[in-house]
Amino acid sequence: MQISNYGSFPSVIPVIIEEEAFMYPFMITPIFVTDEANIKAANKALEQNDLVFVSCAKNSEEQKKSQNSFYDVGVIGSLMRKVALPDGRVKLLFQGIAKGKIISIQDENPLQALVDVIIYKDYDPEKINAIMAILREKVIALANISHFFPPDLLKAVDENDDPNRIVDLIASALRLKKDQSYKLFSSNDTEERLLLLIDFVIEETQTQKLQKEIKSKVHNKIEQINKEYFLKEQLKQIQKELGVDKQRDEEIDQYFKKLEKIKPFMEEDAYKEVKKQIDRLSRMHQDSADANIVQNYIEWVLEIPFGKIGKKKLSIKNVQKQLNLDHYSLNKPKERIVEYFAIRELLALRDKTNNKGKGTILCFYGPPGVGKTSLANSIAKAIKRPLVRIALGGLEDVNELRGHRRTYLGAMPGRIIQGLIEAKEMNPVMVLDEIDKVGRSMRGDPTSVLLEILDPEQNVAFRDYYTNFNIDLSQVIFIATANDIFNIPAPLRDRMEFISVSSYTPQEKEEITKKYLIPQELKKHALKSEEISFTQEAIKLIIEKYTREAGVRNLRRNIATIMRKCARKILESKDKIKKTIITPKNLPEYLDKIVFEIDSIDKENKVGIVNGLAWTSVGGDVLKLEAIKIKGKGTLTLTGSLGDVMKESARIAFSVIKVLIDSEIIKTPAIKPKKSKKTDEETQIYNLYDIHLHVPEGATPKDGPSAGIAMASVIASILCEKKTRSDVAMTGELTLTGNVLPIGGLKEKLIAAHKAGIKTALIPQKNYTRDLKDIPEEVKKEMKIIAVNKIEDVLREILV
Repeated sequence: MQISNYGSFPSVIPVIIEEEAFMYPFMITPIFVTDEANIKAANKALEQNDLVFVSCAKNSEEQKKSQNSFYDVGVIGSLMRKVALPDGRVKLLFQGIAKGKIISIQDENPLQALVDVIIYKDYDPEKINAIMAILREKVIALANISHFFPPDLLKAVDENDDPNRIVDLIASALRLKKDQSYKLFSSNDTEERLLLLIDFVIEETQTQKLQKEIKSKVHNKIEQINKEYFLKEQLKQIQKELGVDKQRDEEIDQYFKKLEKIKPFMEEDAYKEVKKQIDRLSRMHQDSADANIVQNYIEWVLEIPFGKIGKKKLSIKNVQKQLNLDHYSLNKPKERIVEYFAIRELLALRDKTNNKGKGTILCFYGPPGVGKTSLANSIAKAIKRPLVRIALGGLEDVNELRGHRRTYLGAMPGRIIQGLIEAKEMNPVMVLDEIDKVGRSMRGDPTSVLLEILDPEQNVAFRDYYTNFNIDLSQVIFIATANDIFNIPAPLRDRMEFISVSSYTPQEKEEITKKYLIPQELKKHALKSEEISFTQEAIKLIIEKYTREAGVRNLRRNIATIMRKCARKILESKDKIKKTIITPKNLPEYLDKIVFEIDSIDKENKVGIVNGLAWTSVGGDVLKLEAIKIKGKGTLTLTGSLGDVMKESARIAFSVIKVLIDSEIIKTPAIKPKKSKKTDEETQIYNLYDIHLHVPEGATPKDGPSAGIAMASVIASILCEKKTRSDVAMTGELTLTGNVLPIGGLKEKLIAAHKAGIKTALIPQKNYTRDLKDIPEEVKKEMKIIAVNKIEDVLREILV
């Protein structure tokens, strides 16, 4: 189709403004129009069966508002078809014929313009052919790295001889900007158009090469990672090319700043180790496995509070005040704690240069529930330092304390370093709970680490496996707690000073209940003192009949049980109930059953029953030793789940009583003479009877060096057929020569005797001289305590 078939030019024809891109001659293209002006121009052209001029808008938002809003060049063509679409748009099928240029606007409703055909200048065929060869070469190079040119287009470019037609074909395939397309449209110089297009092709080739290079950098990762990861990596590479990926560098800079801030408070080897790891991280790829491990290490280490020290001045007045506020009785432990901090306060006043207090490690030991851990809490509260509690019960893995080496998966610092991080200070109060229950296994012996932690000479340079440098723990106040110090290894015991926190007497428990437990539980259960109260007799009954302990833990639970039931009663009652008063009479309504801690003594004196005193890990206890004699040959039978030490004590006691009978120091019943060949020794009473000695509660293992005089007394009673005093209890070990040896746990034993209603206690002379000052005054006031040196002294008191 030729333009000459449509008459002469210039000619006035309707104008349609296309929004997206330039049209090219000899193309059949659909055009979608919604603008009223474009629709009117199309209708005008179709009515006259005439041509239409299609131009391109410079700015789609401003199109058709003025002559400057669209380009003055475009394509002259005919409209082959017009179809109205359901969404309100109109589809025009346009066929381009020739390029044209607007000379002037003739009408605006519809838009019509005087348009002339663009005629190209003559050119030198040889020169143009040379330029065409270069263009074809550049197009082929671009086609090899892009998808712009389909094979049919490349074939048309290769076979066509018209240079202007070739320029239009290539330009239509390239995604040129509007300004670039305008330059090609507006020029009628063939050589200029070819050279301009070559520049555009070269520019596009460079762009495609850069994109291909970026894609190749992430090609290896796309096989291992999903599509989302590939897109992220591609974005990272683009950002790297643009120089905007700075997040990782900022993190490294932050690490260096934190390190330099704490450098004055770190040892040289610690600073070098952390700096080395930060440098190593900066050289690593951020997605490598090692980078994650190193980054975790740096973040852990930089959390250690180097240089952060609690500045609160020590004051023994504050310590004493807080201890008295939180705890009743416990005079000796509180006195020793005040002395401990008195030394620290004096050092701080007189030795300003020495900030490292190499003090003693205190260890509170005693039965459960007597206030060992709460004493440590009060210390932390008094000196205004954070409290860190490390439970050691059942700990077997040495790495729990010393940290895991960084080569292991999931490695992290030990509990000591984590405690410092948690406290955010280098001098917290650190409580090592249940130090007597540390285990040993194939993973190491944690007590060996505790030796280093608790030794003031060694903990100035404690090395955690994870951090891999020394940390000063000398300013940490370590306080240990234990139930039984004999379960602690001897080298570890040597590092600590033990403070006994022993059993409470019934009177002390009454005061603790009134002053501490009831007010605290009222607050926990949202009750008021006007709603519930306890009588003195009810408190005494709960202590004596409903609890079985040395401390006050079960006592607190029983009080909490009563208050829960009271709270429920308040909520369920529709009417306002009166104040609930807990008395011995209504106590069974709130507590289930009575648990006797210690059996009360028998009121009647009996033969073959003696009260012995024992020490257990939960306090003292009264054990009734029983014996009977059976006709036999003088053997001794022992029952009651006794340990080796108590079995030996029984045999020694039997031998001692035999000696006393032989020497007639104690008298046995007269034996009727029988006609027999046996000698006088063979007719002694202990050879005519078998002795069976039993310690009740046979399911409970019992052992210890303190039952000798009680066993001797019960054997003497059964052989001499003399009754024993039921209100007397005793404790002490016995030698073969009849001497009474000292024992341990005297305070707990006498408190247990006091609770059982014992009126007289027999104890070794050395314990009487050494330990009597530690016995509570109410126990000494209500119980007669007699010192004994020999077994004869014991038998004189016990046998009736």
